[in-house]
Amino acid sequence: MRTTRALAAAGAAVTLLGLAAPAAVARDGMGARPSNIVAQPSVIARGGQLTVTVDGCPAGGTMTSDAFRSAPLTPIPGTNGVSRGTATVDRNARPGSHSITVDCSGQTLTNPAAFTVIGGVRGGLGGSTSTGATPADMAIGGGLVAAAAIGGGVFWMRRRAERRM
Repeated sequence: MRTTRALAAAGAAVTLLGLAAPAAVARDGMGARPSNIVAQPSVIARGGQLTVTVDGCPAGGTMTSDAFRSAPLTPIPGTNGVSRGTATVDRNARPGSHSITVDCSGQTLTNPAAFTVIGGVRGGLGGSTSTGATPADMAIGGGLVAAAAIGGGVFWMRRRAERRM
């Protein structure tokens, strides 16, 4: 008789717990708040692609920054509420630290220094840019090359004259 009562009590407890668990999970999933915004790579050049991962965003959402256009966040299957998205950094983004704001089902979170944009490289123009050598630098360099050529010629002519004697 005691065994029957114990089994009945255990069955009732398991049933109660089984009915309460889905309600608790549903409530926690609905009230999830985004957290832990991670941008990879953390230092990127203009025009590069940035991958952003956000915890606590089970339904996906959007991400925005002053360095790129708004981009979608999509849930990653098999994870517990993690979403990911990619964005391309604008070619005219200013160098320095930038923030990312995510919006997941009406809940927003901002990481104020999520990634850093580094300046681009001036390529293709060689020494013809105005930030390189000035006309005075070019004149001084040309004069030094001319002096070396004349001095080498004089030295060669003197050695040639010594052989004739």
